[in-house]
Amino acid sequence: MSLLRQDQPVPSSAGAVPPDPHALLALAVDVAREAAGVVARGRSTAAEHVDVKSSPVDVVTAVDRASEELVVARLLDARPDDGLLGEEGADRRGTSGVRWVVDPIDGTVNFLYDLPAYAVSIAVEIDGEVHAGVVLNVATGELFTATAGGGAYLASPGRPEPVRLTGSRPVSLEQTLVGTGFGYRVEQRRAQGAVVAELLPRVRDIRRHGSSALDLCSVAAGRIDAYYELDLKPWDHAAGALVAAEAGLVVTGLAGRPFAEPMAVAAAPSIAGPFLELLEELHAA
Repeated sequence: MSLLRQDQPVPSSAGAVPPDPHALLALAVDVAREAAGVVARGRSTAAEHVDVKSSPVDVVTAVDRASEELVVARLLDARPDDGLLGEEGADRRGTSGVRWVVDPIDGTVNFLYDLPAYAVSIAVEIDGEVHAGVVLNVATGELFTATAGGGAYLASPGRPEPVRLTGSRPVSLEQTLVGTGFGYRVEQRRAQGAVVAELLPRVRDIRRHGSSALDLCSVAAGRIDAYYELDLKPWDHAAGALVAAEAGLVVTGLAGRPFAEPMAVAAAPSIAGPFLELLEELHAA
Protein backbone atom coordinates (compact mmCIF):
# COMPACT_ATOMS: atom_id res chain seq x y z
CA MET A 1 0.00 0.00 0.00
CA SER A 2 1.40 3.38 -0.93
CA LEU A 3 0.31 6.44 0.94
CA LEU A 4 0.56 10.19 1.08
CA ARG A 5 2.17 11.47 -2.09
CA GLN A 6 4.09 14.66 -1.37
CA ASP A 7 4.63 17.57 -3.78
CA GLN A 8 7.42 17.44 -6.34
CA PRO A 9 9.21 14.21 -5.39
CA VAL A 10 12.70 13.68 -6.72
CA PRO A 11 12.63 10.45 -8.75
CA SER A 12 15.30 7.85 -8.21
CA SER A 13 17.96 7.53 -10.87
CA ALA A 14 16.94 5.57 -13.95
CA GLY A 15 18.09 1.97 -13.69
CA ALA A 16 19.03 2.29 -10.02
CA VAL A 17 18.18 -0.57 -7.66
CA PRO A 18 15.10 0.50 -5.63
CA PRO A 19 15.82 1.02 -1.93
CA ASP A 20 14.67 -1.75 0.39
CA PRO A 21 11.91 -0.37 2.67
CA HIS A 22 12.79 -2.88 5.39
CA ALA A 23 16.40 -1.72 5.45
CA LEU A 24 15.24 1.89 5.55
CA LEU A 25 12.88 1.05 8.41
CA ALA A 26 15.70 -0.60 10.35
CA LEU A 27 17.78 2.54 9.96
CA ALA A 28 14.82 4.72 11.04
CA VAL A 29 14.28 2.59 14.14
CA ASP A 30 17.95 2.79 15.14
CA VAL A 31 18.00 6.57 14.68
CA ALA A 32 14.68 7.03 16.48
CA ARG A 33 15.99 5.11 19.47
CA GLU A 34 19.10 7.27 19.62
CA ALA A 35 17.05 10.45 19.32
CA ALA A 36 14.71 9.20 22.05
CA GLY A 37 17.72 8.99 24.35
CA VAL A 38 18.47 12.66 23.67
CA VAL A 39 14.84 13.57 24.37
CA ALA A 40 14.65 11.53 27.57
CA ARG A 41 17.87 13.02 28.95
CA GLY A 42 16.62 16.53 28.20
CA ARG A 43 13.21 16.17 29.87
CA SER A 44 14.20 17.46 33.31
CA THR A 45 15.57 20.75 31.97
CA ALA A 46 13.22 21.18 29.00
CA ALA A 47 11.40 24.20 30.46
CA GLU A 48 14.61 26.21 30.74
CA HIS A 49 14.92 26.79 26.98
CA VAL A 50 11.52 27.30 25.34
CA ASP A 51 10.65 29.48 22.36
CA VAL A 52 7.35 30.02 20.54
CA LYS A 53 6.62 29.73 16.82
CA SER A 54 3.23 30.49 15.23
CA SER A 55 1.48 31.45 18.50
CA PRO A 56 2.14 31.59 22.26
CA VAL A 57 0.93 27.99 22.58
CA ASP A 58 3.03 26.67 19.68
CA VAL A 59 6.27 25.88 21.49
CA VAL A 60 9.68 24.51 20.62
CA THR A 61 12.46 23.54 23.01
CA ALA A 62 16.20 23.23 22.69
CA VAL A 63 15.65 19.48 22.99
CA ASP A 64 13.44 19.47 19.86
CA ARG A 65 16.29 21.08 17.95
CA ALA A 66 18.94 18.76 19.42
CA SER A 67 16.85 15.72 18.54
CA GLU A 68 16.37 16.88 14.95
CA GLU A 69 20.06 17.69 14.56
CA LEU A 70 20.96 14.18 15.66
CA VAL A 71 18.41 12.56 13.34
CA VAL A 72 19.58 14.60 10.36
CA ALA A 73 23.23 13.84 11.04
CA ARG A 74 22.69 10.10 11.45
CA LEU A 75 20.45 9.71 8.41
CA LEU A 76 22.66 11.72 6.08
CA ASP A 77 25.77 10.01 7.37
CA ALA A 78 24.19 6.68 6.41
CA ARG A 79 22.58 7.92 3.18
CA PRO A 80 24.20 11.19 2.03
CA ASP A 81 22.22 11.48 -1.23
CA ASP A 82 18.78 11.42 0.39
CA GLY A 83 16.41 14.33 0.92
CA LEU A 84 15.05 15.31 4.30
CA LEU A 85 12.22 17.40 5.75
CA GLY A 86 12.06 18.19 9.47
CA GLU A 87 9.71 20.21 11.64
CA GLU A 88 12.47 22.38 13.08
CA GLY A 89 13.89 23.56 9.77
CA ALA A 90 15.66 20.68 8.05
CA ASP A 91 14.85 20.85 4.32
CA ARG A 92 17.07 19.08 1.80
CA ARG A 93 16.01 17.97 -1.66
CA GLY A 94 18.42 15.09 -2.27
CA THR A 95 19.10 13.15 -5.47
CA SER A 96 18.32 9.52 -4.59
CA GLY A 97 14.52 9.53 -4.76
CA VAL A 98 14.41 8.90 -1.00
CA ARG A 99 13.24 11.56 1.46
CA TRP A 100 13.01 11.32 5.24
CA VAL A 101 10.21 13.17 7.05
CA VAL A 102 11.05 13.87 10.68
CA ASP A 103 9.28 15.15 13.77
CA PRO A 104 11.94 15.23 16.49
CA ILE A 105 9.33 15.50 19.28
CA ASP A 106 5.67 15.16 18.36
CA GLY A 107 3.83 16.35 21.43
CA THR A 108 6.20 19.04 22.70
CA VAL A 109 3.67 20.45 25.20
CA ASN A 110 3.26 16.97 26.67
CA PHE A 111 7.04 16.76 26.84
CA LEU A 112 7.21 20.05 28.75
CA TYR A 113 4.58 18.90 31.24
CA ASP A 114 5.93 15.34 31.53
CA LEU A 115 2.69 13.86 30.20
CA PRO A 116 3.67 10.42 28.83
CA ALA A 117 2.70 10.96 25.18
CA TYR A 118 5.54 12.46 23.13
CA ALA A 119 7.30 10.73 20.31
CA VAL A 120 10.08 10.70 17.78
CA SER A 121 8.48 10.19 14.36
CA ILE A 122 10.45 9.25 11.24
CA ALA A 123 8.94 8.31 7.87
CA VAL A 124 10.69 7.54 4.61
CA GLU A 125 9.34 8.29 1.15
CA ILE A 126 10.50 6.58 -2.02
CA ASP A 127 9.70 8.63 -5.13
CA GLY A 128 7.20 10.69 -3.13
CA GLU A 129 5.26 7.90 -1.45
CA VAL A 130 5.64 6.83 2.18
CA HIS A 131 7.00 3.27 2.33
CA ALA A 132 8.13 2.95 5.95
CA GLY A 133 7.61 4.72 9.24
CA VAL A 134 8.39 4.57 12.93
CA VAL A 135 6.77 6.35 15.87
CA LEU A 136 8.56 5.85 19.18
CA ASN A 137 6.82 7.04 22.35
CA VAL A 138 9.80 8.26 24.36
CA ALA A 139 7.95 8.21 27.68
CA THR A 140 6.69 4.62 27.45
CA GLY A 141 9.15 2.96 25.08
CA GLU A 142 6.35 1.75 22.79
CA LEU A 143 7.55 1.44 19.21
CA PHE A 144 5.08 1.57 16.32
CA THR A 145 6.38 0.55 12.89
CA ALA A 146 4.99 -0.08 9.42
CA THR A 147 6.10 -0.79 5.88
CA ALA A 148 3.90 -0.34 2.83
CA GLY A 149 2.19 -3.66 2.21
CA GLY A 150 3.95 -5.24 5.19
CA GLY A 151 1.55 -4.42 8.02
CA ALA A 152 1.83 -2.37 11.19
CA TYR A 153 3.33 -3.54 14.47
CA LEU A 154 3.73 -2.49 18.09
CA ALA A 155 6.79 -3.50 20.09
CA SER A 156 6.42 -2.86 23.81
CA PRO A 157 8.93 -3.10 26.66
CA GLY A 158 8.53 -6.45 28.39
CA ARG A 159 6.87 -8.17 25.43
CA PRO A 160 9.04 -10.74 23.64
CA GLU A 161 7.54 -10.20 20.18
CA PRO A 162 5.91 -7.26 18.33
CA VAL A 163 2.12 -7.42 18.00
CA ARG A 164 0.47 -6.91 14.62
CA LEU A 165 -2.04 -4.05 14.73
CA THR A 166 -5.54 -4.39 13.29
CA GLY A 167 -7.51 -1.53 14.83
CA SER A 168 -10.99 -1.91 16.33
CA ARG A 169 -14.50 -2.71 15.09
CA PRO A 170 -17.10 -0.51 16.83
CA VAL A 171 -20.65 -1.37 15.84
CA SER A 172 -22.01 2.18 15.67
CA LEU A 173 -21.09 5.84 15.96
CA GLU A 174 -22.65 5.87 19.43
CA GLN A 175 -19.98 3.36 20.50
CA THR A 176 -17.08 5.11 18.79
CA LEU A 177 -14.29 6.64 20.88
CA VAL A 178 -12.90 9.58 18.91
CA GLY A 179 -9.52 11.30 19.14
CA THR A 180 -8.80 14.78 17.85
CA GLY A 181 -6.46 17.73 18.20
CA PHE A 182 -6.62 21.49 17.91
CA GLY A 183 -4.73 24.17 16.04
CA TYR A 184 -2.67 26.94 17.56
CA ARG A 185 -4.63 30.04 16.52
CA VAL A 186 -7.42 31.36 18.78
CA GLU A 187 -9.95 31.68 15.96
CA GLN A 188 -9.24 28.15 14.75
CA ARG A 189 -9.61 26.71 18.25
CA ARG A 190 -12.94 28.45 18.73
CA ALA A 191 -14.31 26.90 15.54
CA GLN A 192 -12.89 23.48 16.37
CA GLY A 193 -14.40 23.63 19.85
CA ALA A 194 -17.82 24.31 18.35
CA VAL A 195 -17.50 21.19 16.19
CA VAL A 196 -16.49 19.07 19.18
CA ALA A 197 -19.51 20.35 21.14
CA GLU A 198 -21.78 19.03 18.37
CA LEU A 199 -19.82 15.79 17.93
CA LEU A 200 -19.66 14.78 21.59
CA PRO A 201 -23.36 13.83 22.07
CA ARG A 202 -23.23 11.60 18.98
CA VAL A 203 -20.23 9.40 19.86
CA ARG A 204 -19.02 7.44 22.88
CA ASP A 205 -16.57 10.14 24.02
CA ILE A 206 -13.68 12.36 22.91
CA ARG A 207 -9.99 12.02 23.68
CA ARG A 208 -7.26 14.61 23.11
CA HIS A 209 -3.78 13.12 23.55
CA GLY A 210 -1.70 16.00 22.21
CA SER A 211 0.35 14.09 19.63
CA SER A 212 -1.04 13.48 16.16
CA ALA A 213 1.53 10.76 15.45
CA LEU A 214 0.51 8.86 18.58
CA ASP A 215 -3.20 9.49 17.89
CA LEU A 216 -2.84 7.79 14.51
CA CYS A 217 -1.00 4.91 16.13
CA SER A 218 -3.68 4.70 18.82
CA VAL A 219 -6.33 4.14 16.14
CA ALA A 220 -4.12 1.42 14.68
CA ALA A 221 -3.83 -0.20 18.11
CA GLY A 222 -7.58 -0.01 18.79
CA ARG A 223 -7.13 2.36 21.71
CA ILE A 224 -9.45 4.81 19.99
CA ASP A 225 -11.82 3.99 17.14
CA ALA A 226 -11.44 7.11 14.99
CA TYR A 227 -9.33 10.23 14.76
CA TYR A 228 -9.60 13.50 12.89
CA GLU A 229 -7.65 16.73 12.83
CA LEU A 230 -7.21 19.77 10.59
CA ASP A 231 -4.07 21.34 9.16
CA LEU A 232 -1.47 18.73 10.00
CA LYS A 233 1.98 19.05 8.46
CA PRO A 234 3.81 16.15 6.76
CA TRP A 235 6.03 15.55 9.79
CA ASP A 236 2.93 15.29 12.00
CA HIS A 237 1.36 12.45 10.08
CA ALA A 238 3.74 10.77 7.61
CA ALA A 239 4.77 7.84 9.82
CA GLY A 240 1.57 7.58 11.89
CA ALA A 241 -0.73 7.57 8.87
CA LEU A 242 1.17 4.67 7.33
CA VAL A 243 0.85 2.76 10.62
CA ALA A 244 -2.91 3.41 10.62
CA ALA A 245 -3.33 2.43 6.96
CA GLU A 246 -1.32 -0.75 7.36
CA ALA A 247 -3.47 -1.68 10.37
CA GLY A 248 -6.48 -1.67 8.05
CA LEU A 249 -7.96 1.69 8.97
CA VAL A 250 -9.69 3.96 6.47
CA VAL A 251 -7.19 6.81 6.05
CA THR A 252 -8.63 9.68 4.01
CA GLY A 253 -9.76 13.29 3.83
CA LEU A 254 -13.27 14.74 3.64
CA ALA A 255 -15.44 14.78 0.53
CA GLY A 256 -13.03 12.68 -1.47
CA ARG A 257 -10.07 14.95 -0.85
CA PRO A 258 -6.63 13.53 -0.04
CA PHE A 259 -5.63 12.82 3.53
CA ALA A 260 -4.60 15.94 5.48
CA GLU A 261 -5.68 18.33 2.71
CA PRO A 262 -6.80 19.89 5.00
CA MET A 263 -8.57 17.23 7.11
CA ALA A 264 -6.84 14.06 8.30
CA VAL A 265 -9.19 11.18 9.14
CA ALA A 266 -8.38 7.65 10.27
CA ALA A 267 -11.29 5.44 11.27
CA ALA A 268 -12.25 1.84 11.83
CA PRO A 269 -13.86 0.47 8.64
CA SER A 270 -17.03 -0.50 10.51
CA ILE A 271 -17.94 3.15 11.19
CA ALA A 272 -15.84 5.06 8.65
CA GLY A 273 -18.76 5.87 6.33
CA PRO A 274 -21.10 7.41 8.93
CA PHE A 275 -18.17 9.06 10.73
CA LEU A 276 -17.05 10.83 7.56
CA GLU A 277 -20.62 11.89 6.82
CA LEU A 278 -20.94 13.33 10.33
CA LEU A 279 -17.65 15.24 10.04
CA GLU A 280 -18.71 16.67 6.70
CA GLU A 281 -22.05 17.75 8.18
CA LEU A 282 -20.46 19.42 11.21
CA HIS A 283 -17.71 21.20 9.29
CA ALA A 284 -20.13 22.42 6.65
CA ALA A 285 -22.18 24.00 9.42
